[in-house]
Formats: sequence, structure tokens, C-alpha cells
Amino acid sequence: MIGVVLAVDPPLDDVLAFCAEAPVERVFLEDIARRGLGRFSALVDEGRRITALCHVGANVVPSGRGCAAFAPAAVRGAARMIIGEQQAVDELWAASERVMPAPRDDRPGQPVYELEEPPAPGDTGLRQATLADLDLLVPACAAAHREEIGIDPLRRDADGFRWRTRMQIEDGRSWLWLEDGVIRFKAEASAWTPSAVQLQQVWVDPQSRSRHDAQRGMRDLCRLLLARVPVVCLFVRPENVVAMRVYEAIGMRRTITYRSLIF
Repeated sequence: MIGVVLAVDPPLDDVLAFCAEAPVERVFLEDIARRGLGRFSALVDEGRRITALCHVGANVVPSGRGCAAFAPAAVRGAARMIIGEQQAVDELWAASERVMPAPRDDRPGQPVYELEEPPAPGDTGLRQATLADLDLLVPACAAAHREEIGIDPLRRDADGFRWRTRMQIEDGRSWLWLEDGVIRFKAEASAWTPSAVQLQQVWVDPQSRSRHDAQRGMRDLCRLLLARVPVVCLFVRPENVVAMRVYEAIGMRRTITYRSLIF
């Protein structure tokens, strides 16, 4: 039986226990909880066990069942995005859409891909990014963001985007394959826990596309990460057939479905 929405952040151990029930789906929630960055509301049962959890920040990220209860927090948060497992987002949005702005984009049916076994080597020059790569990575990351979200982050907040790109590098969450000044492949980790790494902004320079560079880069990146965690995962727009072919070619399998509402 579902209890009440907690007025304050639930204890970290309780959040981690909830996330452990679905470590791929909840990888982002676990990551920010471990780093002390999450602002959480939770539903608990009679035994005080969390049955649903929602982070409210720049992104609203619900998980579990009964997520309609988080609608007031989502409305107050004025987030740029609501994102998460589709049923959780469906429940939250159904309870809040009448009092929230219409989304600029609604993306249901986003497949989540997972990989547990290292693929064959890609034989690339993939390496961890360094601050010496920052000036090259900022426009590449902005281009990837623009392709994925439809917004140019350098117009919205150039200084903030450069800072976030720098933090990704300093946190060891950015990788690239660079040849002759061209980024033949790059990607970042949007979440990292002991159980899984979630990738984002997988991107290849346009002049280097159609040469299987994305597949080769993904192979080497997944091999590197799977030496440290059990699962590499990501999600993708359902219309991005080219990307899905890349992920399936290296052995990734489709599992759950996400939905994103972008404001």
C-alpha cells in the first residue's frame, strides 16, 4: 500500500535500495544521489520502503508507480525537461499537464539499449578527454546537443555550457577519438554508478560520418567501461534509425522505454 509523499529528501540508503531494484532505469537517480546533488520526493509504503521516487531540478525524473503524486513538485520546479521510464512520465504528465506549459517536444517510445558483454575491438584512438581538448569539444558537444534536443546551448547559455563541458572532462566522463584535428567519435557519461554507466551525446564529426566511425568508437568505449561496470546503457530517439543500427551492431539490446517532454 502506498503511503505519503515525503516532504523532505528520503535517506540515502533508502534511495539506493530503491535504485538497486532497477539499476539501469534508475542510473541517473542513483548517480546524483551518491554525489549529493539530488532533490528528491518519495512515496513510501507502510514499512517506509520507497515505492516511487522523483528528482526535481533542471530535469524532473520520476520512477516507480504512483508518480502522479509528484505533480505539484514538478509544477513548482519549472523544469526544462521531464524524462524517465515511460509509464512513470505518463502518470506524472497526466496529473500536471493542465497547469504546465505545453512541451516544445514530446518524445514517447525512446528505446533504452544495454550492453553487458564487451564487443570486438574498434581499433580506434579513443582516449579520455583532457582540458587541452576543451576548445575542440565545446562546439562538438553543442552540435550534439542541438541535434538531440533542438536547442543551441551556446545561444542559451554559452558560459554555462562551457563550464558543464569542462566539468565532464574533469570528472573523467568525456572521451574522444581525435585524428588530424577532427573528432571522429566522442561521447560523455550522463550517469555513472557501481552498476551501470549511461552514455549521452554520442557524436561523430559530419565529415567523418558514413565510415563506421561511430560503431568503432562505441566498441572501444564500451570495452573500456565494461572493465569497470557490469552494464553500459543509453537511450535514443525512436526515429534515429542510424544510431539504433550502430548500437545493435555492437551487440546492445533494447530493454525498457523512456519518454521525454522538452519545454
